[in-house]
Amino acid sequence: MFAVSQGQTGRSRKINEPKNLMLGELITSKTRLRLLIKFFISQANRGYLNGLATEMGESTNSIRKELNHLQGAGYLEKVKVDNKVEYKANTNHPLFDVLQKVVLKHLGLEDVVDTVLERMGDVEQIILVGDYAKGKDSGLIEVFLIGQGLNMDYIAQLEDKIEKIIKRRVSFYLASKFLADRDHIVLFNSKEK
Repeated sequence: MFAVSQGQTGRSRKINEPKNLMLGELITSKTRLRLLIKFFISQANRGYLNGLATEMGESTNSIRKELNHLQGAGYLEKVKVDNKVEYKANTNHPLFDVLQKVVLKHLGLEDVVDTVLERMGDVEQIILVGDYAKGKDSGLIEVFLIGQGLNMDYIAQLEDKIEKIIKRRVSFYLASKFLADRDHIVLFNSKEK
C-alpha cells in the first residue's frame, strides 16, 4: 500500500511507490533494458549484433545503437571472436555488481530466493534454468530446488504466491541433485553462505 497526499491543485499524488517498481520505468528504451537483462543476469552471457537482433526481434540498427551506448558507457566490452564482434558484460566496471543486483530484483529473482528460503528451510541450492539463464526475458522463470524431502504440494502453492509478487510465471522443479548439462545460474547455495 502507498500513501497519497493532496497537492495544492487538489490532485492526488503517490508518496511511496509500490515495492516492486519496474526497471522499465527508469530505463525507457525496451531494447536497452532487454540488453541489460541479457548481459547482467549472468556474466557468462555473450552476444553478437545479428544474433541479438534475431533473438530480440529488433532491427540491427536499434541493437547497434544500444550496444554502442552501453559499450561507450563502459558497461559492455567488445571481444573479437573469429570474424565476429561479441559483446559481454564488463565485470570490471565499478557498477557491475550493482547492475546485476538491479536486474535480478527487476526480474523478481531476489523475491523467489527470499520466499523459498523463508518458507522451505531445507533447500541446498536454488538454480535458475531456461530462458532467463540465457538472459531472455520470456515471462517464464524456471527454477530447480535442490534438497532432501522438499514438499511438492507446498511448492505448487508457492508458485502462485510468487507469480503474484513478481508478475511472471514460475515453474519449480524438485531434485536431490542437479546435473549441470544446460545453461544455469546458481541463485543460492547453502554451502556458500
